[in-house]
Amino acid sequence: MDLLTIGAFAKASGLSPKALRLYDELGLLRPARVDPYTGYRYYAVAQLDRARLVAWLRRLGMPLAEIRAVAALSGADAAREVRAYWARVEAETAVRRDLAAFLVTELTESTEAPREEPTMLELRCAAHSDRGHVRPANQDTVYAGRRLLAVADGFGPAGAPASGAAVEALRFLDEEDGPRPGNVLNLLADAVRGAGDAVRDVTEGDQEAGTTLTALLWTGSGLALAHIGDSRAYLLRGGGLFRITHDHSVVQSLLDEGRLTPAEAESHPQRSMLLKALGADPDPDLRLHEARPGDRYLLCSDGLTGAVPDDRIRELLAAAPDPETAVRSLVDAANTAGGPDNVSCVVGDVVSPVG
Repeated sequence: MDLLTIGAFAKASGLSPKALRLYDELGLLRPARVDPYTGYRYYAVAQLDRARLVAWLRRLGMPLAEIRAVAALSGADAAREVRAYWARVEAETAVRRDLAAFLVTELTESTEAPREEPTMLELRCAAHSDRGHVRPANQDTVYAGRRLLAVADGFGPAGAPASGAAVEALRFLDEEDGPRPGNVLNLLADAVRGAGDAVRDVTEGDQEAGTTLTALLWTGSGLALAHIGDSRAYLLRGGGLFRITHDHSVVQSLLDEGRLTPAEAESHPQRSMLLKALGADPDPDLRLHEARPGDRYLLCSDGLTGAVPDDRIRELLAAAPDPETAVRSLVDAANTAGGPDNVSCVVGDVVSPVG
């Protein structure tokens, strides 16, 4: 068996001797031979492929525990795990990218000369919630006020109190003067933490109960988004429909990782299982959206998206002359499709003030 010294093996594999000693201790990459007198490590030439794979995966930032699992797999299976890992990285990076862009803009503007105030816009909105045709009770809660739009979809034995407590904890945001864009995300984050406390109070720590929460807070020129769970927010702009939230669900994670196709996801037995929910996880997605006149925002529970395809949602949103008509037509469409779940919608139109 051809053996290489640890120095020669490190040079050939792209791993440092320090890293090789660590991977030996962790059982990730054992040397082929250790000198019993000097403790010096020797590696087989045949180990280079595994070592190089470990080096590449470390450059991707993969944790050592996952590297150990990938390195033990065959080529095709290992490739699938690498693809799944990178899909998770891209999803997490997208959220951080949005936050970084907001911080860059905010910090830059804070050091520049004062600019003219942006043109103030108005938000006109409506909300509607329905039990559907199958569920014995409605566990959704919706809210549409002057500044706050919210949808919460409760689950478990205390689902209805949970969703109600979450939305109620945010209602003070609707009573204050419009927050400036610079502090709105902090304000919304604090409010969501308070909503999480309220949910834990009403569920009395029951791990089987909780709620999703998707909320938009109006600043007069933009909207701040807080999102956790699998309720959704969409933007209709220029005739196109854009989903601006990412589901925190088992099925969405499998889609992100390439383990499921969209068609398979529609009938997956775990399609209602959440990875994050208010009450159990205090870390919502937060981002800021610049508003334009003519924008139409939709917040909805999965009772709509599970029954009505996005193309049909776009058609109904685009055709409705006002938010009230929009929410009624969307809820009716879900019930026409069988109404398998509670269905709730909030629609907000961004308009220029009259006069």
